[in-house]
Amino acid sequence: MTSVLTALGAKWDGHLVSRLESVPGMTIARRCADLPDLVATAASGVGEVAFVGSDLRGLTLSEVARLRDSGVEVIGVVEPGDEASERRLWQLGVATVVPADTDGPTLAAAVVQYAVPRGAPGGVIEVVHGDRVTSGVARQASSREGEVPAQRSARGRVIAVWGPTGAPGRTSVAVNLAAELAAMGREVLLIDADTYGGSVAQTLSILDEAPGVAAAARAADQGALDLVALSRLALVVTGTFRVLTGIPVASRWPEIRGAALERVVDVARWLVDDVVIDCGFSVEDDEELSYDTQAPRRNQAALAALGAADDLIVVGAGDPVALQRLVRALQELATIRAPRPIVVVNRVRPGPVGAAPERHIADALDRFAGVPDPSFIPDDQASLDLSMLEGRTLLECAPHSRARAAIVALAARTLGQGPPATGSGAEGRRSPRSGRRGRSARRVP
Repeated sequence: MTSVLTALGAKWDGHLVSRLESVPGMTIARRCADLPDLVATAASGVGEVAFVGSDLRGLTLSEVARLRDSGVEVIGVVEPGDEASERRLWQLGVATVVPADTDGPTLAAAVVQYAVPRGAPGGVIEVVHGDRVTSGVARQASSREGEVPAQRSARGRVIAVWGPTGAPGRTSVAVNLAAELAAMGREVLLIDADTYGGSVAQTLSILDEAPGVAAAARAADQGALDLVALSRLALVVTGTFRVLTGIPVASRWPEIRGAALERVVDVARWLVDDVVIDCGFSVEDDEELSYDTQAPRRNQAALAALGAADDLIVVGAGDPVALQRLVRALQELATIRAPRPIVVVNRVRPGPVGAAPERHIADALDRFAGVPDPSFIPDDQASLDLSMLEGRTLLECAPHSRARAAIVALAARTLGQGPPATGSGAEGRRSPRSGRRGRSARRVP
């Protein structure tokens, strides 16, 4: 017996309920008056599937994710022929949509096959029409100042850059890795998802009126994020290198919900070849123990980024304290959903660990963390200082530096290919940034 919840407008509630009740093996557990009633009912453990109207007040991507966390799958109901509502429901994470005049057996079929595969360009919406179920691609487009780019034929890869507390250089590695991938001819989007200390905008000397990642997450939560919107929010650093800037103060972390960030990343996969995410250091998930009800969790953005990643780069620093933190962080990482990491030791120098630091560090990581092949970035302070002073990547201001050569090798390792030449070509020169109309994307003088 399938237990069904409904939250529909007065026009179609009676029609759908009567048809669902006529289907053997299906029972109406509750007809909810509004979204809070539906969420509370789902949280109490009642219901397996919920039929929600496209006009349900307050319905957002986060609320759909909340219903799923309670074990209730969502099926959308739209006016017959209302394609705009179908598209919005998919953007809210609702995989199955039915017209409101659907008959009982077809509604039952929708319940049985509500788990719909996703991943086509723009997202697959499963729509039930009369006595058949069809799949269609949500129409989406993207633009740079109004231009519509070509639809990608394959989803891009997601590379998360994470590391323990203590500022081991996560942002520096993420920024320069993204720049090197772009220099290899790939379309790249760097997302600053650090909810504790986002600093990508400062690192690249970008003056931004509003954080791009917060705007994108807001649009995703409201079902308004598509390739057009994301393309306008992502500022262009070089021709193929885009950035979604992070929140300027840590207190704004509730603006980046996990479900919304997952949607941003999913859309970004169809915009670029590589999505590089600069993650916050904390991945503890104990906040939920402090609440009697479901509430926003501080570290959900980092957990969502790690869970969505295809590749993970874990950054630590090359001194005894930082290495101890790195070992413990790798142990903590083994308890959450994340891909197998590529371990990068940054700021490697003889001073803190003695002569031949790479050998000593490699031995320690192999012994205490089971990491046999870490990558190393030398302590090239002069080049990094110049990069920070000019607000530019190593590729632009120090193309022959030792640190840049190590990051080039890391980019090649991430792509599974040999390292390319590290010369300073035209790919290192900036092009004028573009973004959403009215947004500032100027260099700091």
